[in-house]
Amino acid sequence: MNPLAVRLSTVFACESQPIVIEGLRLALEACSDLLLVGADPPERALAALAQVRPHLVLVGSPEEPELLLAFLERLRETCPEAKPVLWIRQPERIDQGRALQLGVRGILRRTLPAGVLLDCLSSVARGEIWTEQPVRLPPPAPRPSPRLTPRERDVVRLLCRGMKNKQIAEALAIAPGTVKVHLMHIFEKTGARNRYELAVGARRLVEGERNDPAGGDALPR
Repeated sequence: MNPLAVRLSTVFACESQPIVIEGLRLALEACSDLLLVGADPPERALAALAQVRPHLVLVGSPEEPELLLAFLERLRETCPEAKPVLWIRQPERIDQGRALQLGVRGILRRTLPAGVLLDCLSSVARGEIWTEQPVRLPPPAPRPSPRLTPRERDVVRLLCRGMKNKQIAEALAIAPGTVKVHLMHIFEKTGARNRYELAVGARRLVEGERNDPAGGDALPR
């Protein structure tokens, strides 16, 4: 693979207006690192997202604050690896801190120029958080460190080596479905949203166990 190749990020738009969708498509075609892979209104978007699995989700509707936050909760459950970007008329009407806690990584108003939208999407694709105004988040409530079972720790260690579920199953002599169940429990316990976040926390766990004669099993957040 060419190390200089541009990493392409796929975008799905939760949008119902055909003229807006076509405008997005044309704007993204001019951007080398972004590709529009689908668009649907919110009532149909979740089913499509479960199949497409895009990197970014541009949420243009619903605009009503309560409906929007409810949609974000369902989006996180359906496609937890996606990074939502709110693209709405009045961002000040919603609880932006709550939106960020629900996984939103970009917030901007629809009236901004197309170039600003592209900058926002590209920034979020790089792992940054993009907002027009600084957002003050409430301090997180203290939580006890999650405790993993010995088998769950084995799964995490193998995941850290870059193994897929089938490879982990073969290494531990268990069924691939059992690996999926273990991962589901691990995600619930640690709060990790994807395999990358889990691997980052797991590296700290492994390093801690090397220096801990008692062999602790807590995975730091």
